[in-house]
Amino acid sequence: MATVLLDGLGIPESPRWHDGRLWFCNWTTGQIVAVDPAGAAEVVASVDTTVPYSIDWLPDGTLLVVSGQEAKLLDVDSGSEHADLTALGDTFNEIVVDARGNAYVNGAGVVVVRPDGSSQLVADDLRFGNGMAITPDGSTLIVAESHGSCLTAFTIRPDATLGDRRVWADLAGDNPDGICIDAEGAVWYASVPGRHCVLVREGGEILETVELDRGAFACMLGGTDGRTLFIAAAEWHGMDALGDGSRTGQILTERVGVPHAGRP
Repeated sequence: MATVLLDGLGIPESPRWHDGRLWFCNWTTGQIVAVDPAGAAEVVASVDTTVPYSIDWLPDGTLLVVSGQEAKLLDVDSGSEHADLTALGDTFNEIVVDARGNAYVNGAGVVVVRPDGSSQLVADDLRFGNGMAITPDGSTLIVAESHGSCLTAFTIRPDATLGDRRVWADLAGDNPDGICIDAEGAVWYASVPGRHCVLVREGGEILETVELDRGAFACMLGGTDGRTLFIAAAEWHGMDALGDGSRTGQILTERVGVPHAGRP
């Protein structure tokens, strides 16, 4: 049974292990929060955006946030706009940055924002693009297609475009949300309607499941040894209920056998 590390949250999303703490977006509050392994939490930033919003870092340490409904990529530290994506899509969701500083942002498709500031649509027709992760060698981007009930993989080309689209794992009707990769190449995915986190191997073999009493929005491997699975969970009553002030969000932890790898 997963252990509650932090509760009383809105809807926690986009968890990232960074500088010894778990950072995440506390949806409905506009906050970015960091919590240490003992449960001490700090609001590290507040952003003027609606849901969805998500975070990741450039290699130089710059914190980026996706302002989803506004189709903007923001530099939190300077308060400036890093990229305007309005010409490439209406709403964006998740982000992952590769080792070269290419920021991949998804929604109905995947956009790459390169270090030189150029932006390009590099994949389309996603069935509700959600969590993303990049393999440790930087060669593959894996995307959760929530409404497609699958994890989809793309080869990352030298110019940061994507190709060789394929189904990495068919999830047999489950709906993946946030994801992360372990050191054996398997993927943990969270599921809101499934109320669980699942470890799956390429091809679809299920290796482990962590059951919850509420929806799992995302998960991230971290901790000092990379073997703590942090789970962002909350009750979900639909978009219309986001403004009702409920605070059912939690960060939970579960110890696992294989540590984190890849990005985020």
